[in-house]
Amino acid sequence: MEDGKPVWAPHPTDGFQLGNIIDIGPDSLTIEPVNQKGKTFLAPINQVFPADEDVSRHVEDNCSLMYLNEATLLHNVKVRYSKDIIYTYVANILIAVNPYFDIPKLYTSDTIKKYQGRSLGTLPPHVFAVADKAFRDMKVHRMSQSIIVSGESGAGKTENTKFVLRYLTESYGSGQDIDERIVEANPLLEAFGNAKTVRNNNSSRFGKFVEIHFNEKNSVVGGFVSHYLLEKSRICVQGKDERNYHIFYRLCAGASEDIRQKFHLNSPDSFRYLNRGCTRFFSNKETDKQILQNRKSPEHLKTGALKDPLLDDHGDFNRMCAAMKKIGLNDTEKLDLFRVVAGVLHLGNIDFEESGNTSGGCILKNKSSEALRNCAELLGLDEEDLRVSLTTRVMLTTAGGAKGTVIKVPLKVEQANNARDALAKAVYSRLFDHVVNRVNQCFPFESSSFFIGVLDIAGFEYFEHNSFEQFCINYCNEKLQQFFNERILKEEQELYQKEGLGVNEVHYVDNQDCIDLIESKLVGILDILDEENRLPQPSDQHFASAVHQKHKDHFRLTIPRKSKLTVHRNLRDDEGFIIRHFAGAVCYETTKFVEKNNDALHMSLESLVSESKDRFVSQLFETTNNNRDHKQKTGKLSFISVGNKFKTQLNLLLEKLRSTGSSFIRCVKPNLKMTSHQFEGAQILSQLQCSGMVSVLDLMQGGFPSRAPFHELYNMYKKYMPSKLTRLDPRLFCKALFKALGLDENDFKFGLTKVFFRPGKFAEFDQIMKSDPEHLAELIKKVNHWLICSRWKKVQWCALSVIKLKNKIKYRAGACIKMQKTVRMWLCKKKHKPRIDGLVKVATLKKRLVKFNEVVNALKEGKPEMSKQVKELETSIDALMSKIKNTIMTRQQIDREYDQLVKSSEALLTALQKRKKQEEEAERLRRIQEEMDRERKRLEEEERRRKQEEEERRLKAEMELKRKQEEEERKRREEEERRLQLEMEAQLLQEREEEVQRQAVFEQERRDRELAMRIAQSEAELINEEQPDAALRSVESPAFIPAVMTAKAGGPGPKMTMEQMAKEMTDLLARGPQVQATKAVAGTKKYDLSKWKYAELRDAINTSCDIELLAACREEFHRRLKVYHAWKSKNKKRNAETEQRAPKSVTDYAEQNPVSQLPVSHHEIEANRQQRYFRIPFIRPVDQYKDPQNKKKGWWYAHFDGPWIARQMELHPDKPPILLVAGKDDMEMCELSLEETGLTRKRGAEILPRQYEEVWERCGGIQYLRSAIENKQARPTYATAMLQSLLK
Repeated sequence: MEDGKPVWAPHPTDGFQLGNIIDIGPDSLTIEPVNQKGKTFLAPINQVFPADEDVSRHVEDNCSLMYLNEATLLHNVKVRYSKDIIYTYVANILIAVNPYFDIPKLYTSDTIKKYQGRSLGTLPPHVFAVADKAFRDMKVHRMSQSIIVSGESGAGKTENTKFVLRYLTESYGSGQDIDERIVEANPLLEAFGNAKTVRNNNSSRFGKFVEIHFNEKNSVVGGFVSHYLLEKSRICVQGKDERNYHIFYRLCAGASEDIRQKFHLNSPDSFRYLNRGCTRFFSNKETDKQILQNRKSPEHLKTGALKDPLLDDHGDFNRMCAAMKKIGLNDTEKLDLFRVVAGVLHLGNIDFEESGNTSGGCILKNKSSEALRNCAELLGLDEEDLRVSLTTRVMLTTAGGAKGTVIKVPLKVEQANNARDALAKAVYSRLFDHVVNRVNQCFPFESSSFFIGVLDIAGFEYFEHNSFEQFCINYCNEKLQQFFNERILKEEQELYQKEGLGVNEVHYVDNQDCIDLIESKLVGILDILDEENRLPQPSDQHFASAVHQKHKDHFRLTIPRKSKLTVHRNLRDDEGFIIRHFAGAVCYETTKFVEKNNDALHMSLESLVSESKDRFVSQLFETTNNNRDHKQKTGKLSFISVGNKFKTQLNLLLEKLRSTGSSFIRCVKPNLKMTSHQFEGAQILSQLQCSGMVSVLDLMQGGFPSRAPFHELYNMYKKYMPSKLTRLDPRLFCKALFKALGLDENDFKFGLTKVFFRPGKFAEFDQIMKSDPEHLAELIKKVNHWLICSRWKKVQWCALSVIKLKNKIKYRAGACIKMQKTVRMWLCKKKHKPRIDGLVKVATLKKRLVKFNEVVNALKEGKPEMSKQVKELETSIDALMSKIKNTIMTRQQIDREYDQLVKSSEALLTALQKRKKQEEEAERLRRIQEEMDRERKRLEEEERRRKQEEEERRLKAEMELKRKQEEEERKRREEEERRLQLEMEAQLLQEREEEVQRQAVFEQERRDRELAMRIAQSEAELINEEQPDAALRSVESPAFIPAVMTAKAGGPGPKMTMEQMAKEMTDLLARGPQVQATKAVAGTKKYDLSKWKYAELRDAINTSCDIELLAACREEFHRRLKVYHAWKSKNKKRNAETEQRAPKSVTDYAEQNPVSQLPVSHHEIEANRQQRYFRIPFIRPVDQYKDPQNKKKGWWYAHFDGPWIARQMELHPDKPPILLVAGKDDMEMCELSLEETGLTRKRGAEILPRQYEEVWERCGGIQYLRSAIENKQARPTYATAMLQSLLK
């Protein structure tokens, strides 16, 4: 977009407005409108499109526009509409804008003749051109055709459908009255299926597919009408400014007086089914006078008649009656139709009120008696039966005999109103079906070769309130849009192939996911709705919730709260849903979805109408009655799915459309007021988007939408070229022009008759051609240069052709020689071919001998014999090859001898195979025997291992039992010691108390004596001084204590001497275990080893045979080790690493539980030199601080020979094992006795000898112990003795 060039910018009412770009923002443009200088506004950059320089120019085909976008499309339609040109092409699609007035000479017979046999595009766009194209395609391709007419209500679909039918019947009719019948059928269908809405005065409230059938001579022979989705809710309820179906008003306005009295007709405001909407008639000044005053409603009298140039209720009634006569309906059939219509009107006037009794039912109002009587009379029903059927429902019980008991269930007022409306809808719906069937009977045909179908169906609809009807219509349009995309692309692709462009297939966005959301099995919205209808108590809220639950993550479905309209955001989630259709998002209110989806009556009502006395009424329900399920209970509401029925009809229709060729007419409504010469751009742009026209433009952007014939380009630009260039052929002229301009070959394609441009490239080409004269002169030079170059290339090509001819002659001469050589070779080959083939076969046979030799060499027995046979066969083969080379032999002779050799080789091969098989069998038996031996050994090993494991489990159990017994014995001994200790302490406490008492007595006696002495001295008594002293000395002596005690106790007894008391105290204290142990050691200590040296003790342990001396030496040796290690630990260097000879748990136990030493003789008897093995976890102090998580936990193994350790191992991760043996490593080994370590009390610490020996051997303990024995460093232990015996 260059500065100063006009652009189209979005406008809220006009759709787009012309302006100029003032400024460019990051994602928006500043636009100044052309007609409002000085005012600017911002527009999104993706909604601004380039415009043509000449905005008043218009084209018949939008694909011929320089700029292909939705703005230029809308403007082109607007310019043509302002000139009363209502038809425009987009490729082969016709856009028809409703003019809302009669355009003179647009649909005359002369116009029809003008379009007959003319190709599309040769004449101005017209609906007749589309109809003629469909006929010519049917004739040429021998295939049925379809014309799809779509658009919203009021866009002119019905009128364009009429024009198509009229064109086909007038142009290619057979001249019989059947052509006229097809055309005259439309007024009758419109009367019963069309109605006034707020958007259209003659809106078709049903879809129809009209088929015009042709014979082999391409003449019209008949027709057929299929209808879809009649809007039955309109029968009972209409909008404020809307009307019911035309037939009701036309019958009230145009019926004769006798019909009016016979059917009890009145003005529209007297009927419930009419007075809730608009009650005015359509009429003009003349016909308004012909309508009697008593037939006009107060609204009509007050406001006046409705005006429409195509509608007139009074005149249309007369025309409808004439059309009925033309299509073959007699007066009786006509009155039958009118009678049922009148019966539906009177049925709507029946009102109900509460009965007031306990049953809770309802009754008819008094004023409804006349309406009931009139309805029963017109429909041929019994008045009382009708009353009962409307106010009650009949049910059959499952018990009470073969047929059960009949129960009448009273209905509430609301239920009765619903039943009345359902009956009215059913009667009118079947009446409409009868009208369509009767119309089809009016133009029958015996045979048909092809047909042209015209589909008149509502386009995409979205209102403020959208219900089930809009849902079905938009579902239909989704399917048709998918079909539309497929067909348009296909035709575009066919055009590219026809012109030889070689363009790749153009792709488009598919809406299959939206279709699947609606119609897929089980989870589709229609199936969910059907499932809801089958529930005992269906509800619209539950249906909406189920839809949201099953499709909560679907892109096309969302909740009403996300709508852009406030009225939709007020809906709850269970009151509706939004579907994103191809044309936009639509919010559907699910109220009455369930009711509208059910097309069935209560059986009591249906039975009543089907048994009507009026034959015509009973025939309307005859088909339904015959198809009814007889097992169904009377009174129960059956279910007939409207949505499923519509889906089936739609799929059949699409199958029919896909089997035919197709043309499309998109009808557009210019304004909402339905007035002429008023163009509402925004509203029309929305229709174009909904009809898929904008999508078509987007699709064509990927292809070559802009196209122009060569002669048009020649005529357009020849005035800019000199006469020298204008003499060129148009195709050559265009080619020279494009080559001289140097255009990118990807931007255009040369077809057979046209040149095709990429979107926007035609505008660039036009701009170059219309540039300044200097540039044009330069362009002419380029064209001349290209012509000279092209002519020089032709000269070069001629010279090259001559050279090529000379080379071709030389090539052919060489080829002749090669042919002679080949023939000679072939003759020679034919002569010697048998011998060559024979040599090849024999040579192949000789090659096989190599494998024979390999097999023979692999044999173990009979090898010489087999080698000899192979040699003989090889000699025979060599002889035959020599014979073939040196003599002339026939093919038969060679084959005979070759067969003999083959038989010999096969026999030899059989023998080899047999021998090989024997050897393989022997080898297989040997392997089987070896496998059996291995299996036997494996089983024996498993049995040995199992017994060993059982033995180990037994030993471990015995060890655990022994540990428990020792633990119990230790506990019992400790308990006895504690008891004796407590007794001794109590005895000592008692003796101390007695001693205190004796001292008190002694002190008292001393004081008494002193007092007596003082008294005696005062009385001058003579007292012997020596006796008290002697007595005092006797008292002070220890011998006096027991005497005093005995005297105080009052018991007679001998006086205890000091020696006796010492002996008694000695006996008392000797009862303690520590004293006993000390006495035992002192009493039994035979040797005084305190002065022996360390070396003397070690030598005595290693060499002495005196068991008592050996035990005493061991005990003294380990006592000195304890003293040494204690001194060493006390006097170690600061920060020096602590040496640990045993795990900390062992040393801590020895410190906390000192063990008394038993006599040596008892020690030896108790231990009996038992061999015990232990394993506990061990962490060195150094590793403890480096590894606080204890990942470097090691193991400490100990072998105790009697009470003292004989072997010791330390196993740590990432370190070599530490092995220690008694004698050699005494200073590093644990110096504690077995009892002091407490290992016997640790559960699981003791292990089996085998387990210890395996680890000892794996860590190199045998070699270590052996070297210690050889160096005479090991102390004699059980381990050294076993190793020495093993070595011997």
